[in-house]
Amino acid sequence: MNLSRSFQRIAEDAGLPRIRLHDARHGCATLLFAAGVPARVVMEILGHSQIAVTMNIYTHVSDDHRREAMGRMDRLLRRRRPE
Repeated sequence: MNLSRSFQRIAEDAGLPRIRLHDARHGCATLLFAAGVPARVVMEILGHSQIAVTMNIYTHVSDDHRREAMGRMDRLLRRRRPE
């Protein structure tokens, strides 16, 4: 049995939806980055040689993070409004 099949069996036994091991790597990168782990560290954990691969392919921005970023922009713009 290979690693992917072992992963599938563990996920199935845990009642999780079918997910590829490779998809879990994307999830891992996204969660680590969202938790504030530096991109360089995430790159090394995943074994990438180029940070662009980690950032452009493996990390994904969540809707919550988009909303948070827009909220920050809103607060910045409101602070700078002339009185």
